Amino acid sequence: MKVAMVGTGYVGLVSGVCFADFGHEIVCVDKDPDKIETLNAGGVPIYEPGLDALIERNMAAGRLSFTTDLADAMDGADAVFIAVGTPSRRGDGYADLSYVYAAAEEIAGLIPKDGFTVVVTKSTVPVGTGDEVERIMAEHAPRDAFEVVSNPEFLREGAAIDDFKRPDRVVVGTKHSRAESVMRELYRPLFLNETPIVFTERRTSELIKYAANAFLATKITFINEVADLCEAVGANVQEVARGIGLDKRIGAKFLHAGPGYGGSCFPKDTLALARTAEEANVSLSIVESVIDANEARKRRMANKIVAALGGDVHGLRLCVLGLAFKPNTDDMRDAPSLTIIPRLVDKGADIVAYDPEAMEEARKHMPDIDYAESAFAAIEGADAVVIITEWNEFRALDMNRVKRLMNAPNLIDLRNIYRGERMRDLGFSYTNVGYPAPAEAEAAQ
Repeated sequence: MKVAMVGTGYVGLVSGVCFADFGHEIVCVDKDPDKIETLNAGGVPIYEPGLDALIERNMAAGRLSFTTDLADAMDGADAVFIAVGTPSRRGDGYADLSYVYAAAEEIAGLIPKDGFTVVVTKSTVPVGTGDEVERIMAEHAPRDAFEVVSNPEFLREGAAIDDFKRPDRVVVGTKHSRAESVMRELYRPLFLNETPIVFTERRTSELIKYAANAFLATKITFINEVADLCEAVGANVQEVARGIGLDKRIGAKFLHAGPGYGGSCFPKDTLALARTAEEANVSLSIVESVIDANEARKRRMANKIVAALGGDVHGLRLCVLGLAFKPNTDDMRDAPSLTIIPRLVDKGADIVAYDPEAMEEARKHMPDIDYAESAFAAIEGADAVVIITEWNEFRALDMNRVKRLMNAPNLIDLRNIYRGERMRDLGFSYTNVGYPAPAEAEAAQ
């Protein structure tokens, strides 16, 4: 099949490349000529493990191309995907749908009047957006020449290719038989893996995406609050998480205590869901509490660092390892580091940071801190090391070397990637998340 993918951001690029790897002919479209030039030259504007090799392979096979010309991309296309950004709107947190609606209008003007085109909303959009896309398009194209379908994405940054090719499920929102046939053919390679494909109504499909992300954000926030309780009463949050995660009704994923969630999805999607509920006069008090608790969590982590260093960080050199909101991505959107680091700077700390992939993006948000070329370069001369993002290369650092390089052996591990007993045996003052202080732990025994 031939597919036009409108938008070469994270979702559009990964989806387009993976569809091409399924064997479809994919033309990715973007209004940014510099981005298209980069892609045609073999560059990749985002960091996602394995994506560069997949782009190279499918371009060489003639299944994948990039253009700024939407008319050319849509020529003969069976489906057109809208995969543009839907950032939180300033002021009210609602999803900004202006890019989606602009794309819909432009697509409508190019739909052949004597054919049939499936227009698929891949962008994360609030309930009812498909109805408005349909209305906009009907002003510019014959109603029987197109059908609007919802097909939300469930891609984890850092594992997006595997998520697309081996998904837990595919959700498709349409009750139109011809559109359903097109979508079945697009995803036919997944039938070999017996992937569940959920066909439902369009509004239901739109809500599934938001409900899924809100639930996962809730799990993260829940275990973070339990971590606070563990610290207060002398319990171990990792063992609590394991104990409840073995219950199949709960599950072990997203039960890792840390500095709060961030990224391109959870923050904006929980906000958008809360605003949708508000407009519908429905109370989503749990989701609203999750939003508030997560923001407070990030601020508390800065206070936790200060407290671990005696209540005053003025003049201290703090090494921060990890800036992206999670490993295996360069995405800085709503990353906990963007809240934690400025608060430490405000309290007089000197920050030197290192992240394997996100430093270029981080500099746009935090130009006034220092950046190092390696973890050990950042560690040298530090009064404390703070781990914010759990990149694999931080999990097995030579801790004897770390201690020798540091000005003072203070390790603050906001991701619990080291064992407290081992670190203290090595002579570190070690602070982590969701564990009692050493004296309290000894008293509990």
